[in-house]
Amino acid sequence: TTTTTTTTTAAASETFTFQAEVSRLLDIIINSLYSNKDIFLRELISNASDALDKIRLLSLTDPDALRTGKELEVRISVDKEKGVLVIRDTGVGMTKEELVRNLGTIAKSGTSAFIDQVTKGAVGGDGDEAEDGDASGMNLIGQFGVGFYSAFLAADKVQVVSKGNGDDGQHVWESAADGNFAVYEDPLAEERPLGRGTQLNLFIKEEAKEYLDQNVLADLVKQYSQFINYPIFLLEEEKRDIEVEATEEDEIVDDDEDDNDDDNDDDEEEEEEEDEEEGPKMVTKTITEEVWRRKNDAKAIWLRNPSEVEDEEYSAFFKTIAKGQFHTADPEPFAKSHFKAEGDVEFRSILYIPKDKPRELQQQERGQAQGMGTRSRIKLFVRRVFISDSFSDLIPSYLNFVIGVVDSDTLPLNVNRESLQHHASLKTIKKKLIRKTLDMLKKMADKEKADKDENEEEPDTMYTEFWKTYGPYLKMGVIEDQPNRIRLSKLIRFKSSHSEFNNEEDDAFTDFASYISRMPENQKKMYYLIGGSVEEVKSSPFAEKLKKRGYEVIYFTEPLDEYLMQYLVEFNDYKFQNAAKEDLSLDDTDDDKKKQKQVRQHFRPFTKWWKELLSSSRPDIDSVKVSNRLVDSPCVVVSSKYGYTANMEKIVKAQAMADKNAAKMYLGKKVLEINPWHPSIKKLKALYEDDAEAQEVKEAATLMYETSLLESGFEPQDPRMYAKAVYNVLNDKLGVDKDAPIVDDFVYEEEKKEEEEEEAAEEETVDFDFADKEEL
Repeated sequence: TTTTTTTTTAAASETFTFQAEVSRLLDIIINSLYSNKDIFLRELISNASDALDKIRLLSLTDPDALRTGKELEVRISVDKEKGVLVIRDTGVGMTKEELVRNLGTIAKSGTSAFIDQVTKGAVGGDGDEAEDGDASGMNLIGQFGVGFYSAFLAADKVQVVSKGNGDDGQHVWESAADGNFAVYEDPLAEERPLGRGTQLNLFIKEEAKEYLDQNVLADLVKQYSQFINYPIFLLEEEKRDIEVEATEEDEIVDDDEDDNDDDNDDDEEEEEEEDEEEGPKMVTKTITEEVWRRKNDAKAIWLRNPSEVEDEEYSAFFKTIAKGQFHTADPEPFAKSHFKAEGDVEFRSILYIPKDKPRELQQQERGQAQGMGTRSRIKLFVRRVFISDSFSDLIPSYLNFVIGVVDSDTLPLNVNRESLQHHASLKTIKKKLIRKTLDMLKKMADKEKADKDENEEEPDTMYTEFWKTYGPYLKMGVIEDQPNRIRLSKLIRFKSSHSEFNNEEDDAFTDFASYISRMPENQKKMYYLIGGSVEEVKSSPFAEKLKKRGYEVIYFTEPLDEYLMQYLVEFNDYKFQNAAKEDLSLDDTDDDKKKQKQVRQHFRPFTKWWKELLSSSRPDIDSVKVSNRLVDSPCVVVSSKYGYTANMEKIVKAQAMADKNAAKMYLGKKVLEINPWHPSIKKLKALYEDDAEAQEVKEAATLMYETSLLESGFEPQDPRMYAKAVYNVLNDKLGVDKDAPIVDDFVYEEEKKEEEEEEAAEEETVDFDFADKEEL
């Protein structure tokens, strides 16, 4: 900076001029660096906290440092008449030279210099006796040196009144961000002696008058600085009623009221006279007082050892950080994880899994909050100062129901401390948060499973409750998070054909590991079906042979499951097999395979004829085969190996933005599988062998295929034609000729009675003739 001496209204002040390029930088900081004006208070309180930390550290080796006052605190007040916001701390303070050096040089951080001094041993000796006196415990906040200038977001002029222990006088730094700043001895030092510390006077801009509202300031302190180590007091106005002796004006008002009340009886007058004789008349008045109230009573419990924190403290802390995110007034967590991460990136964290789904997630599921994106519920702190909760890089979207805090001294923040720099350490933090969250879930699941295995009278059901609330999110994790897919798959729960888990109404679920433990020795794959409900898949013909052989079938009943199983190919070296697709492998013996081959050869002319019949009007039919999966059903339609299942077709068609033409490309071919031992199939084959060209045979084969489509979950190609074919079959059963005409042969009776009643009503009508209708 260059220095020039000028005459100002303040006594013996020196005016300094910013260098041209620095003046431009100051304009950028004020108008472009910060996107949210509210953070100016966070920055200034953070600076005050740093100043308090400095004097505390100095006092560890020099008790005389606190000779001017042992209270370490921040006080905030407003003068609405003058439009001034005052922020006062009892920190280390600054001398005149430090005011010029630290505030007159952009990006010059006194905090950084202080840390350098401590690191070099210039402060506090060797630091061995000082708590947090080493460099690792002193990662103070304001190390960029630009946070102070955020004050100009809300103020058009800023005064910094400060006094350090080593300074005899009290000095003022003043600037209007116009390219100049002044430093002078405080002419009001006797009226406002600081003793030690700094007082900021912010002359608030006209368009920022909301920052003179005590409620707004209180909210900002709670949002950004509620975990600061030092007490933050706000001067608030409080109204209360008091009893005072009535004045002459009060008595005149009372007399006027008495004159207007003529209904007072003699007894009341006598009582009033007695009251006057007893003593002076008292009245109730409302007065306004100014009271200092602390605004940051929440404790940063994540900085403590987990063994030192009580369950009640964890519960209270959860309510603090989760406030306003739930419909319920008293939310509770399923589980928590409190840990300190060390290594390349050091940070402390507490994570919670809430019992109730956050309100925003519920709105997103109902399609009412599309604009909210995937906002994280992890609050980021730096040295207990809240930075943001909108960093999507800290935790994946499938875990965005997790609520918690992350506090790190080494996070790569941008200079405005509103956003994170893209840095390799972010991946490390994200990885550890995911791991800790999944560990929490695993402990819940293991505890519940152990209780059931031990036949506890009241087994733990917490994980089941979690699964009912957040199950789809873990399935999304399997789809999105390839590195953690195996770990997530162990947490998946589902219904199955096992008698213990096939009731849709109860809360009994099983998992893949338990499924494998119940598999017969000859079973080589894990079979599953996907449908709209447990009852639907339970009655599906696809798994008839599987159930008969004693194979358990997994039941999936959510639309997301179709996508899930595209990514979940195997579990513990057992491959998954969709029972609704062709080429179902049942681990048959060689003898079984030879018998099936003979049956297929015997039915080949019949299946070939049926396929040719269907292909003429249904291009999506791929083949007709003898089935090895059916027991009771005559036939079933399955999807080709890489085509959509019936359930997937429904999902695609139901999508709001679905392109019908594009969807046809992915539908795939259909395969009709027939049960060679079913009486209906045997009869149809016999009719085919008698006369393959008979119209009745063709219609029966077509109708059987269309009916099988419905039973398999598909839609008929032409519902009207299918309905017509069904009616023809019904007519045949009822003995109705298909060419019988539709005739209205109902015998109607003439309704004379109503006509006679109408005529009688007309005869009884009376016409009133009023003498003067206008008068009426």
